[in-house]
Amino acid sequence: MKRKARARIDPKALLATVGAGKTARDYQKNQTIFAQGERAEVVFFVERGKVKLTVLSRQGKQAVIAILGPGNFFGEGCLAGQPLRMSTATALTDGAIVSLPKQAMIRALHEDAGFSETFTTYLLSRNIRFEEDLVDQLFNSSEKRLARILLLLANFGKEGRPEPVVPKVSQEMLAEMVGTTRSRVSFFMNKFRKLGFIEYNGRLEVHSSLLHVVLHD
Repeated sequence: MKRKARARIDPKALLATVGAGKTARDYQKNQTIFAQGERAEVVFFVERGKVKLTVLSRQGKQAVIAILGPGNFFGEGCLAGQPLRMSTATALTDGAIVSLPKQAMIRALHEDAGFSETFTTYLLSRNIRFEEDLVDQLFNSSEKRLARILLLLANFGKEGRPEPVVPKVSQEMLAEMVGTTRSRVSFFMNKFRKLGFIEYNGRLEVHSSLLHVVLHD
């Protein structure tokens, strides 16, 4: 059954709903938006660009847990009483991020039924995505996981048109997201390129034919 598309969030309507206290800021590539362990008092909204969320273990191992694009919220754990950031948010590309104070968000959710429904739909949709990521990690090969991540980075399967040219992402970062080694990522990237699924000369371009790797058993 085809899944119903999640409600698209209009940035202008969002800003009008939340009201006073919001701020918009431009971020440069690799700039930290917030760090793991900091106080959580603000919700963020991606207006332009892409953001990566990473977690650092006590043993010093880092993992990429999400790549977010325009229309995505992050840091919303504070709305449920989360006192400290559980991850670090970093700008993956140049972009614009809107910060929304916790109390302003809570007020908007209580007072505006339309905004509340849209936000709830968004959270449920993202929870489904996280479940899909977990299933992918548990049961699929590293080759399929890499193909799926590349397709998601290129916006295939999401609202709007695909963006076949994805932001510059290192093979080390892809390895963290896939849960494998850089050498394995390099092997599969070269394989995908030889098969014509991607172009990888200075910039990474993903073709829809890469779906064959994900769908093929």
